[in-house]
Amino acid sequence: MSWSAVSSAVTTIGGLITKEAMSLWGVEDQVDRLQNELKWMQSFLKDADSRQGESERIRLWVSEIRELAYDAEDVVEDFALRIGSRRRGGFSNTIKRSAFILDEGWELCKTKWKIQKIMATITNLTRQLQMYGVKELREGQETSISSQTPRELRRSYPHIIEDNIIGLKDEIDTLVSVLLNDQTPNHKLVSICGMGGLGKTTLAKKVYHHDRVRARFEHMAWVYVSQQCQRKKVWEDILASVTSSNERVSQLSDAHLAAKLFKLLKEKRCLVILDDIWSIEAWDSLKPAFPLTDDSKSKILLTSRNKEVASYADRRCYLLELECLKEEDSWKLFQKTVFPDSSGDHTDRRIDAKMEELGKDMVKRCAGLPLAIVVLGGILTTKCSLNEWQMVLDNVKSYLNRGRGLRIEDVLALSYDDLTSYLRPCFLYLSHFPEDYEIHADRLIQLWVAEGIVSSKQGEVGGETIEDVAEGYLIELAERCMIQVRERDAATSKIKTFQMHDLMRDLCLSKAKQENFILIVDQSNACSSSTIQKVRRVSTHDSVQIQRINSPSLRSLSFFNEFHPKEVFGKYVPWTMLNYLENHFKLLRVLNCEEIINIGGGCKLPNDIGNLIHLRFLSLRGLVVLNSKLPSSLGNLRCLRTLDLRVVWSVQVPNVISKMEQLVHLYLPRECRVETKLNLGTLRNLQTLVNFNTQSCYLEDLINMKNIRVLEVHGPFEIEDFNREELDKNLPIIHGKYLHSLSIWSAERIDPMHLAHLLSSCVSICKLSLNAEIRKLPEQRYLSPNLAYIQLRRCKLEEDPMPTLEKLPNLRVLEVENKAFIGKEMLCSAQGFPQLYSLSFWGLYSLEELKVDDEAMPCVRRLQIESYQKLKLQLPERLKILL
Repeated sequence: MSWSAVSSAVTTIGGLITKEAMSLWGVEDQVDRLQNELKWMQSFLKDADSRQGESERIRLWVSEIRELAYDAEDVVEDFALRIGSRRRGGFSNTIKRSAFILDEGWELCKTKWKIQKIMATITNLTRQLQMYGVKELREGQETSISSQTPRELRRSYPHIIEDNIIGLKDEIDTLVSVLLNDQTPNHKLVSICGMGGLGKTTLAKKVYHHDRVRARFEHMAWVYVSQQCQRKKVWEDILASVTSSNERVSQLSDAHLAAKLFKLLKEKRCLVILDDIWSIEAWDSLKPAFPLTDDSKSKILLTSRNKEVASYADRRCYLLELECLKEEDSWKLFQKTVFPDSSGDHTDRRIDAKMEELGKDMVKRCAGLPLAIVVLGGILTTKCSLNEWQMVLDNVKSYLNRGRGLRIEDVLALSYDDLTSYLRPCFLYLSHFPEDYEIHADRLIQLWVAEGIVSSKQGEVGGETIEDVAEGYLIELAERCMIQVRERDAATSKIKTFQMHDLMRDLCLSKAKQENFILIVDQSNACSSSTIQKVRRVSTHDSVQIQRINSPSLRSLSFFNEFHPKEVFGKYVPWTMLNYLENHFKLLRVLNCEEIINIGGGCKLPNDIGNLIHLRFLSLRGLVVLNSKLPSSLGNLRCLRTLDLRVVWSVQVPNVISKMEQLVHLYLPRECRVETKLNLGTLRNLQTLVNFNTQSCYLEDLINMKNIRVLEVHGPFEIEDFNREELDKNLPIIHGKYLHSLSIWSAERIDPMHLAHLLSSCVSICKLSLNAEIRKLPEQRYLSPNLAYIQLRRCKLEEDPMPTLEKLPNLRVLEVENKAFIGKEMLCSAQGFPQLYSLSFWGLYSLEELKVDDEAMPCVRRLQIESYQKLKLQLPERLKILL
């Protein structure tokens, strides 16, 4: 975590040195030396972060370094933004600046002193880390922080078979069938993946000992790999299991050993189980001994918490991803653990109604994780009274970490320990969100970037944006089974929303508390009168008197008060709270107000909210704004990357957004009132632009947004002097090189030729939503072949759109709804819609006949057609059963 904080500071300071040289005049030498000190210190921090568990002193030093990195970033940026802004403007600004000369001199001296103090402390701490044997690691090097004890307790032995198997029969049958070639294709590599505690090893053992499997394979080998993969030891153990030779394999070289094992596995029918393999690097070191070609007679089955290992090892791999137990199976496993049928000591015990109620409440707390249920059941086998069960229920989390031998948190913590230095802060950031909260991937990525959790330096390779890098990190967390994907984008299959397993979230909260990463205000501390000091991030899950927070260094403040009764929040007036923010938290980078409940008519933004000049992320989504007007001081927020103004009802927006040239994501109000049209042509970094209304914004400004990826346009658009004969002679409306999602909504009719011209430049678009009358669909040549999702509403198409749409080679989702088509017949011909997966028709009240050829839509799995009396359907039988 400290490594990430220092990385963010180095990146921010480096950017200021490059782009704001004038702003740093007078302190440039000190800032340059500070950046070098931070870089030097950063080289030690990966190892120091990994060794915090060894020494309380190291942990305290690392914590202090993290705070120093934050301070360094704040000091330099604050000087550049406050003093540097007065220096812009040249001679014409001299008279205005004269009043600030003395103040500027004092700020200069104060900033130099602060930087020197930080550098002295950094140097001292780094040397002390060196004295404690902390190693300097170069860029790209990582170090493992997993402890030996939990790893050894997790070691699997094939002869120990767990009897507590519930809900895995189908999975066992599937894996046996795959291994015995009962299914095609012939998979040489089979993988069981899932988060820690789901039963991957238990399932693998059941397959390993299955009668049909043992009858098929001549030799069997079980090897426990773990995070500390020892290649030669793994190969030796396998060879010892699959051969009866007395040859001393320990004396063989690695190359000889790999060749011998490769030949044996290729020629003989062997099953090798690689239990608990963690990384691609571990597989790369082992794979020279494993033949995966079609002529090999052996099979490899691996278990892993990382799905990426299997797909990387063999693209034809059969991947079985385990899921949490359903409620019914969880209860069965609990009963089987607490009251084992084979145990004479417990056969006479019976569970009464009250005990069952307590037991089911406890099982819910385990959230379907088999290991947690078994640990809890083991604890309750010795507890017979209702009072004892009630005590366990009241302290479930504590009891889960008292299990014999191994605590639940230790098992899950192995996944955290295996995270790279750049992924740990990404995981810890998830502690912001309440239990069972469905997190939107796009919003999380914006928050990561705003706080420097993912730095711009990481996004400078190969044209990747910083958001691309952050999305890669999120995918890694999903591949490592540390988050649970709930919804994927229909067009791109990218993660749209996800949640955390309750016990994984408990681990996240525990680690975040250890790191002093964040303060969560919830029911346990919301009513406390104590002052909150020296904290960088606050996330409120319950009502809080904001005056309790006395931390000038606060960087992030998020509200999730929708999870609690409105009458409670009504005690605290939102606009009073916002005024307090502006006066006391001047270093805020993130202000996320979108979950605040509006009480007493709404809130009024302070006129001086523009003083929060460090803000990178500001969301007012869902707020009711009093006076229906936003303050013009918003224009001072020139560091903003994300601005979400989707407030409730109509609001007047001042024409100051053009000053925010760093904006990447802009969400305008749905009902946006302006005195003059908004100038947005300066926003060349925009990737997301939502609620762009042609009545309040200039259509021609879109052409300057060369990096736009998501665009939502409202209102009519007319192109002057439009050449209808030669569309390519017209000036382009937008740069569509990177645009992948376009939504158009208009209450007025849109000229289909204007629409065709717009779409002709959208070469990369994969999502298209049209909610406007166009009468005629543009020809196929104007539609990108990359289109995977199309939604048509209120289009009033007079001609059947299917002959055009069915030729799109990658279309997966099609929604034709609400008078999108006003003709009487639709025909989907043979070979049409080759990739279509989901089709929806509703609100097409003029449609009388829909005919789909037997060979059309071979991949459709989801079909929704609103039926009404006059509609005649001619569908293949395979489609009829989907209705």
